[in-house]
Amino acid sequence: QAQLVESGGGLVQAGGSLRLSCAASGRTFGTYAMGWFRQAPGKEREFVAAIGRIGTTDYADSVKGRFTISRDDAKNTVYLQMNSLKPEDTALYSCAADSAYFGSMWFEYDYWGRGTQVTVSS
Repeated sequence: QAQLVESGGGLVQAGGSLRLSCAASGRTFGTYAMGWFRQAPGKEREFVAAIGRIGTTDYADSVKGRFTISRDDAKNTVYLQMNSLKPEDTALYSCAADSAYFGSMWFEYDYWGRGTQVTVSS
């Protein structure tokens, strides 16, 4: 069972950058596919990015070219580098892990962190 803790959120001006981290417990981190999702107030949870066990990546169209997901299995950590941030990126960002699934559907992921808030001012 994986426990996930996100960090790195905060308040940033439009056009700025943030780097989110998600630290996972356990010795089987390398066997999990990892995803980032976000949820803004009054909106549904949406897919942001995912990375497979061998480094395959997938991104939502809204963040392609601006966000980069990566993982460091030696540190049991997945990252989300966010550049050229926009006010519409404001949301609670959560990471998720799954041992069998790599993709964009949040309900397929087994383990979730509590999230870190990202606020982008205009």
